[in-house]
Amino acid sequence: MLTYTPPSLHLHLHLHRYPHSTTISSSLHHHPNHPTTTAPDPVLRIHNSKTTSFLHHRQPATTTTNETKNPPQEYENDHHRHRDSEGKPKTPPHILPPQEKQNILEMSLVTKRGPQFPGSIYANSLPSLQSVIQTQNEDDEDDEEVMIRRALDIRRKVTAEVFKAAMKKGKFGITYSTNLVNRLPDFIDHVMIEAAALKRSPEFKDSTFNLRAKLVIDHSNVVPLIRWLKHNNLSYPKIAKLICMSKGNLDSIRRLVEWLKTVYVKGEFLGATLLKSGDDILHRRLEELDEIVDYLESNGVRRDWIGFVISRCPRLLSYSMEEVKTRVDFYLNMGMNENDFGTMVFDYPGVLGYFTLEEMNQKVNYLKEFGLSTEDVGKLLAFRPQLMGCSIEERWKPLVKYLYYLGISRDGMRRMLTIKPMIFCFNFETTIAPKVQFFRDIGVREDAIGNMLVKFPPLLTYSLHKKIQPVVIYLMTKAGVTEKDIGKVVALGPELLGCNIAKTLEVNVKYFLSLGIRVRQLGEMIGDFPKLLRYKVDLLYPKYQYLRRTMVRPLQDVIEFPRFFSYSLEERIIPRHKIMVENRVNFKLRYMLACTDEEFNQRVADKVERRQRFESGRMDDAVSDSQMAEGTLGKTASSSLSS
Repeated sequence: MLTYTPPSLHLHLHLHRYPHSTTISSSLHHHPNHPTTTAPDPVLRIHNSKTTSFLHHRQPATTTTNETKNPPQEYENDHHRHRDSEGKPKTPPHILPPQEKQNILEMSLVTKRGPQFPGSIYANSLPSLQSVIQTQNEDDEDDEEVMIRRALDIRRKVTAEVFKAAMKKGKFGITYSTNLVNRLPDFIDHVMIEAAALKRSPEFKDSTFNLRAKLVIDHSNVVPLIRWLKHNNLSYPKIAKLICMSKGNLDSIRRLVEWLKTVYVKGEFLGATLLKSGDDILHRRLEELDEIVDYLESNGVRRDWIGFVISRCPRLLSYSMEEVKTRVDFYLNMGMNENDFGTMVFDYPGVLGYFTLEEMNQKVNYLKEFGLSTEDVGKLLAFRPQLMGCSIEERWKPLVKYLYYLGISRDGMRRMLTIKPMIFCFNFETTIAPKVQFFRDIGVREDAIGNMLVKFPPLLTYSLHKKIQPVVIYLMTKAGVTEKDIGKVVALGPELLGCNIAKTLEVNVKYFLSLGIRVRQLGEMIGDFPKLLRYKVDLLYPKYQYLRRTMVRPLQDVIEFPRFFSYSLEERIIPRHKIMVENRVNFKLRYMLACTDEEFNQRVADKVERRQRFESGRMDDAVSDSQMAEGTLGKTASSSLSS
């Protein structure tokens, strides 16, 4: 016979089976239109208090009473099945796999239960954490340590979620909050420890861990601090590292940032300055930092330069006052004045903080080996302080060996060092050697390369592909310099490789071509005098006009002697031309200008003397001719008279 059990009966049966549970059973598998021969076990559901009271209120009292007095046989069987021979309830054994133990551990440590709703299933029938731990082997210390570590990991996860909730409340995005929290393991542990310590206080004795963690986070003002640091252009990795460095003392971060702003450190460098100033920078007194700043200012570092210096050399803030004085005196004892020291520190702030005193002394002594005195080294460092950042073994010794291989003596190296000290900061393998090889390829003789570099050291600072090669190509294609002469042009005039093509070379080439000089002739002129293209047209034009109009010289004279344009018009060309006119002598431009005043005067005197001798010789010949003519006329006249 088919039977149907109403839902109210299942509710009543469950209440009698588990009188101390808030679990209420509702039959989801039974329906009036689908009767079954056997009723399956009811599905237990957890209801909240409102649903429970509602079901109790809707259930008739008489039905409950009758069913209580006459319980069904099914309930009786179930009742006896869960009791022993003495009538006491049996304790089911709790033998659970490790994964289920882990789930129970997480459920017990997560203080904030997940949301429940009418009809949701909550497995309160699982054994408690205490019962699980009691059934384990108490002598197994390894398992206990593993469980403790897992418990701490779960606490960290809970603390991180509380922190993310606080970040969300502070109007931070989910991605930003997650990335930041993942970089704050030390601060999360700090919050977890402080929240656990609050448990000892009577006020928070009965409070949940989530509440205590939230109170710790709110009291630390970490969320407003993160907002403020982000407003000051700090990225979240830097913010996270700063918070971990503070060791819970977050006020020190804001205090130090405000101080850095007073010394003109820009916002974009605040984070890097704080992180590179040392681990103890957040715990230093501001009075000590002010003393360092005042001392630097008294030795030539201007107040508005301090922010730039500190942002480029944050390690300076980690030194004691005695250490700073020692480093400053190291440079002042080499003859630097306050102005030189201030500009040196501004040009290269790392000269004060990045090197040990032993390294600084070694580099100064090595520079003295080139024949420089202590004062010369001081001037050299004041002009190019980046030399202190070069390694002796990795940079200077290989360069010196290479320059010696090119035939440059120690005196030549000293000249290069004093004129262009930046050369000794280069890596010769990547910067100098390719240029030297290029000079070889274009025809510069091996013995001329060293002399060329000593003559014009800035040549090694020019870019090979952006400066040197384009100038060489222009000279060969537009200025008429042949492949045979290009090596000589570069060797005689390396300064030409530093000229701007558009503003200098092209302008001069067009001017000379406008005078009627052919491209081939211009190339020969440049081969004889490479500096010809370096002069400004404003200086060339008056000299050419004087040559053509006043001196009445042909264009060929300029082609044969292009150095004419290198001499001063007022001091050399005009005075000597006047002397030539007064003495009625004439010289080629080469002999007129390419000599000293004594040599020129001697040449003029010799020329005048030769002219005078020439003129006097012609006068003697004329007198003798006139006398012979007079004698012939006398003889003719006497013969005619006699006849």
